[in-house]
Amino acid sequence: MSIVTRFAPSPTGFLHIGGARTALFNWLYARHHGGTYRLRIEDTDRQRSTKEAIDAIIEGLKWLGLDWDGEIVFQFARAARHAEVAQELLAAGKAYHCYCTPEELDQMREAARAAGKPVRYDGRWRDRDPKEAPAGVKPVIRLKAPLSGETVVHDKVQGEVKVANDQLDDMILLRSDGTPTYMHAVVVDDHDMGITQVIRGDDHLTNTFRQLQIYQAAGWQAPSFAHIPLIHGADGAKLSKRHGALGVEAYREMGYLPEALRNYLLRLGWGHGDDEIISTEQAVKWFDLDAVGRAPSRFDFAKLDNLNGHYIRSCDDARLADEVAQRLGKADDQAVVKRLTAGMAGLKARAKTLKELAENAKFYAAHRPLALDDKARAQVTRDARSLLTELRAHLAEASSWLAADLEGLARGIAEAKGIKLGQIAQPLRAALSGATTSPPIFEVMQVLGREETLGRIDDCLAG
Repeated sequence: MSIVTRFAPSPTGFLHIGGARTALFNWLYARHHGGTYRLRIEDTDRQRSTKEAIDAIIEGLKWLGLDWDGEIVFQFARAARHAEVAQELLAAGKAYHCYCTPEELDQMREAARAAGKPVRYDGRWRDRDPKEAPAGVKPVIRLKAPLSGETVVHDKVQGEVKVANDQLDDMILLRSDGTPTYMHAVVVDDHDMGITQVIRGDDHLTNTFRQLQIYQAAGWQAPSFAHIPLIHGADGAKLSKRHGALGVEAYREMGYLPEALRNYLLRLGWGHGDDEIISTEQAVKWFDLDAVGRAPSRFDFAKLDNLNGHYIRSCDDARLADEVAQRLGKADDQAVVKRLTAGMAGLKARAKTLKELAENAKFYAAHRPLALDDKARAQVTRDARSLLTELRAHLAEASSWLAADLEGLARGIAEAKGIKLGQIAQPLRAALSGATTSPPIFEVMQVLGREETLGRIDDCLAG
């Protein structure tokens, strides 16, 4: 049997980090088994579903590299099919019309609360003659759920989980206005799409018992289920915005690489020995559900930053230069892109995010005259100006513009004057970068080139 998984987000918000991990696990499971990975947008909540959220989900998945197979399925567009199945269950005696008024349902809930019992529908229309229906009440269609025995989920992560059927009530399949409920629509869609493996958060586990009853009533083969523990914050509390429960687009904006985020999300709840750095190719080869843990994972920005720094350092310089140029608004300036590419090796050595990388690279993209920050300006003392003037004269005559040769020239001046190289290098760094920190300054000079270097020194001396 060919494996078919799906990711089925509700577009009531953007693609949050927990949803991204669910999508990743489904994608990896399908790719590992040579199966199919589908995308379904569960947009039945018409009041809360938005086009902006749908677009953000799709863009977030594309950015993460989680490509889906086939066309996107939109749940709302299948409402007629959901209603058709509900009517078939009704005709087969597996469901029934319920004519309870809103007032009756309120009274039912109040009575249950007063008795300290769970709030459940009491089945009063389960076996009643529809001829007894009150006038003017449009009925809902409810599932005729089993009254005895157990519903058992054989979960690939949670193990065997069961619930007594008398703890479940007859759920609504079709509302009085003819629209399907989410629980019913999910089952019909998963069946029609041929889904063989459902991988989702363990907050959906209780839904599974009800959904299995629909499968049984319809006489359909249910998929296998795997409910993965939720992600918590570093403090162990439920993940919130302060922990990192943000949309994927926020992580993109903060400067994380998609491959780094994939790696990090993979390790939140799944492991392969002691491996921390896991490429996508390795993940596809290794991933299976037996290595998913049962305990909630903890989101840790420090670990994500360190992992992202690793991927930045191993990333292609030209790709990073394009990313940085876009962040600096210089994507169309080929001279800047070329300079960023040439200087990227020195820039990326210490950066943990693209945002940090872009901030550190600003001086390469800046136009003359360069603005010096306060700390840099303090480096350009009277003595420093004298040293820069002498250095500038030697640089103008330099036969080589390689970093090693430029360093040798500056070192020669320092030795002749009996001073440390840093006494020349620090004001030089201030003049060329506008700051007191930068990549190795002689590498910077090589990247900037002779004309730009001399021009920035001149600007500094004139300031």
